Amino acid sequence: MATVFMVAEKPSLAESLAKILSNRTCKRRKAWNKVCTVHEYYGEFNGIPNCLFKFTSVCGHIFTVDFHKPYNAWTSVDPLDLFGAPIVRLEANPEMKMSKFLASEAKNADFLVLWLDCDKEGEKICFEVIDAVKNSMTISFANPQTVFRARFSAITEKDVKFAMNNLTIPNELEAMSVDARQVADLRVGCAFTRFQTTFFQSKYSRFVDLKTVSFGPCQTPTLGFCVSRNDEIERFSPEQYFVLDVSVQRTPIEPMLKLTWSHDRVYDQNLAEACYQHINSFEKAVVIDISKEEKVKLRPLALNTVELLRVASSRLGFGPLKTMHIAERLYTNLLISYPRTETNQYPSNFDLVGTLSLQQFHNVWGKNVQELLRQGITVPRRGRDCGDHPPITPMRCAHRNEFSDSDSWRLYEYIVLHFIASLSGDITYMKSIVRFAIGEEFFTKKGKIVINPGFSKIFPWSAITNDLLGSERISIGDEFYIVNSIIDSRLTQAPSYLSESDLISLMENHGIGTDASIPTHINNICIRNYVTVTSDRKLVPTKLGIVLIHGYRLIDEELVLPTTRANIESKLNRISQGLETYENVLNETLKIFERKYKYFTSRISIMERVFQKLLLPKDFSQPNRDVTSSAQSFSSCGQCGVAMKLLTLPLRLFCDICNLTLNLPESDLIKPYKGKFCQRDNFEYIVYSSEDHVNQICPFCFHNSSPHSLKDHNSTSGQNSIVKEEHSRNENIENDLTKLAQCRECSRGSLQLKPNSGPPIWEFTCTHCTLTVLCFENAANVKLDEDTCPMCEAKMLFVEFKKSLMSNILKGCLFCTEELSSLIKGFTKSDPIAHQNSQKSHSDQNQHSQKNFSTASYYSPTMYKRPSDYYRHHNRPAPYARRKCPYPF
Repeated sequence: MATVFMVAEKPSLAESLAKILSNRTCKRRKAWNKVCTVHEYYGEFNGIPNCLFKFTSVCGHIFTVDFHKPYNAWTSVDPLDLFGAPIVRLEANPEMKMSKFLASEAKNADFLVLWLDCDKEGEKICFEVIDAVKNSMTISFANPQTVFRARFSAITEKDVKFAMNNLTIPNELEAMSVDARQVADLRVGCAFTRFQTTFFQSKYSRFVDLKTVSFGPCQTPTLGFCVSRNDEIERFSPEQYFVLDVSVQRTPIEPMLKLTWSHDRVYDQNLAEACYQHINSFEKAVVIDISKEEKVKLRPLALNTVELLRVASSRLGFGPLKTMHIAERLYTNLLISYPRTETNQYPSNFDLVGTLSLQQFHNVWGKNVQELLRQGITVPRRGRDCGDHPPITPMRCAHRNEFSDSDSWRLYEYIVLHFIASLSGDITYMKSIVRFAIGEEFFTKKGKIVINPGFSKIFPWSAITNDLLGSERISIGDEFYIVNSIIDSRLTQAPSYLSESDLISLMENHGIGTDASIPTHINNICIRNYVTVTSDRKLVPTKLGIVLIHGYRLIDEELVLPTTRANIESKLNRISQGLETYENVLNETLKIFERKYKYFTSRISIMERVFQKLLLPKDFSQPNRDVTSSAQSFSSCGQCGVAMKLLTLPLRLFCDICNLTLNLPESDLIKPYKGKFCQRDNFEYIVYSSEDHVNQICPFCFHNSSPHSLKDHNSTSGQNSIVKEEHSRNENIENDLTKLAQCRECSRGSLQLKPNSGPPIWEFTCTHCTLTVLCFENAANVKLDEDTCPMCEAKMLFVEFKKSLMSNILKGCLFCTEELSSLIKGFTKSDPIAHQNSQKSHSDQNQHSQKNFSTASYYSPTMYKRPSDYYRHHNRPAPYARRKCPYPF
């Protein structure tokens, strides 16, 4: 007698499938591991009669990956070693003894049928099951085939028996893509997490609760979205604007109409008052135009996972992880179809009427369904077929009293209503616009009348409210009395924090995570105290979350950008499509992040400064006497002449006499420059090392954001002093990652992408002279490629422009590619003579001033629209004139 061993993903799913396949004749026994159950029955398999079927399950993944035990010691292992450390496969839940259980139940079985979920994670578990039972039975994917894969999307008798009669084989390529993701995320996540956790815990654990400072290739860009919105809110400055509110009435018995000003808003108060005075000189508004247009609000697409998560958060108040837990429970209870799908288009052979008919006797929406069946369903909208599972639909009719909790009922109710709405008609309405003139100012009044409520009978929150304008009784030339007119002063409003719904949409649009993993990534940033969730499901970043993202951006913005993870996901998909090998994709990904890790760790002091600024107590910079008494005496104070004390965490100078604290740049080497004093404030200069350079600064000027060096005072060349000070002000450090090309103005520096440049204008600045190239207005992102231009040897650029959800990426040379060179807005070059004279005048008048000093406030750069303007202004011939390349210098 042949034995068929069948495995599902969950115990409840195994029970449901076994009952359907056995026509409810199966016998149930508890497994010896006390976690699973085994359902047994007899039947025919592939023409073989009287086979013994043994149906059991796993509980998710059987195996996980981890480092070899010696590499799990955080303190004794360099995190960099984790990129090449040996990896072992361990049982995900050792207490379940799942591998041993499957091996014992599969002993001497003739066939293996895998009923795991039909997604990539399911394919991975298929091969985990195969590995667990390979020593207990014969494994073969070809003749004679012993391993089979059942593919289904709903637990109905029709779907399950169809899957049983059309068995295939598991997809090893999809399993390999999941395995590559697991290994890459383990190595990258652990390396970054271990390094930054141990680094910051050792220094700041007494000030901040730092259990684990984690990094994740998906988690970090997800957090980046939230922090970016927070930054927009922080940078927002309310701006006053003015609107004209005018109300008119034709007769005393007719309703009053509130008109909308055609300018919408103006920011000039004088202009607003002039317009107000103008309309006040008239008593009536005259109708000059009437337009009517029939509008349509489209019915919803079929429901996929992302839309379910989005709506559950915004309308039901459920977090993504909670939504998926409820959806999986509804699925295993045979109430809905498989809840993990990216497809939002019904298959051509889907029985829409049959599925809808199941709901016609429901006590809540049954009458709407009966009416829809009488009128005939509307052809569903065409969405996107991703080739995975059909959209989420109800599988049977269930009433409120069948649910043990209200949350499950509310989610089931929404899924049913969404299905009905997707088969209902569109909402159609008539939109009317009446245009009024009051002198030379114009106003409008809009109205709406619903023609067909369509799917709003099912989705009342999507209904359009009638706004009766009475335009059918209004004619061109009609006059309305001005009843009221005022100038209303208002302030622009800051954007709100990202909602979970917004974040889910951003993650989907940028390819961060999958429909199955998006809830996990959002949950991770919540439980790790990087964001807090408000009562209305808004995500507010914590100080720790803000510090991490700001630190990553200052060191390597690609650690935060969603494009980095999206590129990885694209390569992983190529594995599942057979276009790339597992080894190539994994090795390439790890090499990229290993380089990023080395760069990140070498510049961790940059993130540390952000930590100190945002996380340390505000009074931490003012030390007590016990701390200063043991501190090292350092340089002289410019106010009292007494030696200041050098303190750490953060690095700063403190004067006991003046109670003055001056922050210093982080450096491994720092010492006083004996006998050299700042001419502006009399503070003693200090010397520190940074980026392989030795710099001299005045601590008082540095603390007050006006860094200048000793050479700025002692240089005999005024122009050279200008260049050095401008260099210090722009903080342009030679960096191969941001270097565009050699500067042909000075031939000594290089054009670098300015660190803080970005929308709306991007800037490339010279590291030696004062040249700045302004370009790419309103570009969303600019990145340098490793390839160089064959004509001018400048690095190639990727320039991304975004319009709503669409993006346009241009690639080429800034100077040789016409499409990019046409986007150069201009060049700036400071006037050295004016700068020098301004400096000298300021120095003479304020030699002992201790006020903040900013170079930018003492000269104005000259703007040149074209390179030729620069040379014409300075009466100089343009070099490289024979080159076809439009590079200016």
